[in-house]
Amino acid sequence: MWLGIQDGRYSMRHFCQDSDGLAQYGWTDHDGRTYGHQVIVDQEMKLATSFLKSKGEDSGYGGDWAVRLDVQNHKSNGNDELSRSAHLFFYLADEEGNALTVGEDTLGTYENSLLASGSRMDVGSWQLHLKSEDDLEVHYSGFKTPHIHNLSDLVQENLGLQVRKFNRLQLPDSSEDYPSILVFQISAKIPFKVDITFVSGTGLESSRVEKRVSSLTGTSLTSQLKEKQREFDSKFEKTFNLADKVDPESIIAGKAAIGNLLGGIGYFFGQSKIALPKDVNLASQDNSILYWPAELYTAVPSRPFFPRGFLWDEGFHQLLIWRWDTRISLDILGHWLDLMNIDGWIPREQILGAEALSKVPKEFVAQLPSNGNPPTLFLVLRELLHGLKKNQFTAPESNEISSFLKQAFVRLEAWFQWFNTTQSDCVKPGKEIGAYYWHGRDHTTTRQLNPQTLSSGFDDYPRASHPSEDERHVDLRCWMLLAADCLHSISKLFEEDNKFGKEYDTTVKMLSDFEILNQMHYDDAYGAYFDFGNHTEKVRLRWKEMMVGHNYPTRELLREVLETPKLRLVPHIGYVSLFPFMGRIIPADSWILEKQLDLISNRSILWTDFGLRSLAKTSSIYMKHNTEHDAPYWRGPIWMNMNYMILSSLYHYSTEDGPYREKARTIYDDLRGNLIRNVVRNYHKTGFFWEQFDQRNGKGKGARVFTGWTSLVLLIMAEAYP
Repeated sequence: MWLGIQDGRYSMRHFCQDSDGLAQYGWTDHDGRTYGHQVIVDQEMKLATSFLKSKGEDSGYGGDWAVRLDVQNHKSNGNDELSRSAHLFFYLADEEGNALTVGEDTLGTYENSLLASGSRMDVGSWQLHLKSEDDLEVHYSGFKTPHIHNLSDLVQENLGLQVRKFNRLQLPDSSEDYPSILVFQISAKIPFKVDITFVSGTGLESSRVEKRVSSLTGTSLTSQLKEKQREFDSKFEKTFNLADKVDPESIIAGKAAIGNLLGGIGYFFGQSKIALPKDVNLASQDNSILYWPAELYTAVPSRPFFPRGFLWDEGFHQLLIWRWDTRISLDILGHWLDLMNIDGWIPREQILGAEALSKVPKEFVAQLPSNGNPPTLFLVLRELLHGLKKNQFTAPESNEISSFLKQAFVRLEAWFQWFNTTQSDCVKPGKEIGAYYWHGRDHTTTRQLNPQTLSSGFDDYPRASHPSEDERHVDLRCWMLLAADCLHSISKLFEEDNKFGKEYDTTVKMLSDFEILNQMHYDDAYGAYFDFGNHTEKVRLRWKEMMVGHNYPTRELLREVLETPKLRLVPHIGYVSLFPFMGRIIPADSWILEKQLDLISNRSILWTDFGLRSLAKTSSIYMKHNTEHDAPYWRGPIWMNMNYMILSSLYHYSTEDGPYREKARTIYDDLRGNLIRNVVRNYHKTGFFWEQFDQRNGKGKGARVFTGWTSLVLLIMAEAYP
């Protein structure tokens, strides 16, 4: 935490939130394990944080670590009192509630570097030290509280009390009995540097605490941080090979992309809330139950906006992470599969723990076990399987991946079967084989222009105007092909002792059958693949006068249907239309492939100078609000995950023998250049990666510091595709 300045007054910074209005923040380097460097610019203050983890023979469980805080003036001479000094707050918490002990009265002095100490069953005895060559003031407060997410409020209350009583902006140097959280205030004139070091296993006779603290502070820490940065740079180039592919500005952005994705990985623990069917009668008003207590190790889409796990985002995250560190990727995949219930369902959004709950509106917390989410984890599993076949891994890596796949197969199979039974139409009499639809659409809505399909990940992307069990969603069909193909490959991998028993090749052949696909989803007039359902184009939102309360008139924007819907293909060209192209189901010599290339490259449909639109300009719902307050989301803006998938298939078809090979290559080169140029330009101009990009001018939109799937720009730079 630190005190920033907002409207000429101090303002506490703690949680990563956009309302703080920071000019810049994010990791410039991060290796996912032992090293990271972050730069934060808050008004006139530039705060750089670096960390280093170390595991020596004297260390306890988890090893030792050090943090360097480097505070400088940013583009300012620091002429006013607020910007001439800085107040940082470093806190240490024991979530098991073990009491922490404050060091001696002379905190932060040259004579005494000990800030705190304690003991845990797993770590053993430990100590926290602070060292600096600069003139510091160090004060503290101790709290006993089960929560950390409200810590900034406690600190502000303490500071406010001190200002009112004694007119001094400092913590009171006092503590509640047996504190589980210690907060240390470090105040100094800018510029200054501070090294804070944690050493474990200090209760052993051979612990050599003083020597270990010395090795993790001062010039020794400086040398180690520089070496870690060199190692990061070397691994980055070896992994992505960008030197001859992009310019230096792109490489800087690429390092920030992988650094922020890795730096955003978190560990969460708690219980998901599961919604029950509406016909279940409970004594309480809360129509939900709690999932079992579960842990999740995962990357997150955005630290300030979406600081939690999202199932369909995670598959895209792992396309990058496995290339950087296969073990981290397998660990994350395993944690997600461990969240599967007995039916084979995984909650799509993981809101685990008090901190995560504090960030989500109550009405969005409960997860519906009837609704799925794209099984994107199969994207990375497909790449790992491909790597095994091509002998791309070292022997230890291959063994770990094979062992993981063997253990995970039963859950992957259960996941597939959940989709195949709950999201499929083919189990019903008279329904077509290979027909799938996303459950969870609201067929009773009177406010949504087109009922959302949140479970698909594409939220407001237009589907059939009237949700029904007769729908067929082309994107879900393609996800099922990916999943079946992966399961078939895993079965073949272990066929010598194949006890899994189920054959997926029949499913793969059926879902990849080009003629069946075309019969179910292809529209000759548009040259595009569409969903099928009960649909009319004649739907609009219209203001209507309503009487509420005691005959009080009000205006509401309501949905109006102007003709009876009928079963038909749903004529909206966009990302969903291109799923058969992304899935490479279309033969390289088919004239339908050329039609897809024409749709992609047509400026009046999907093409822009910044990437491909999510929905065609020709769509009747292009850039239209879905309700009075729901702005268009997947109805025009450019999204990096789908552009990466489309670019990947363009690359594929540019290498396949066929009459459209050169055309695919030309479109690929142009699209790749547009995407890289726009993301890099936005990064260097704003200091951030963005959730989506405006299709008219390329400006970043939505959540900033969105280093989830927008980080895929790095794989685009590297031309690393499945």
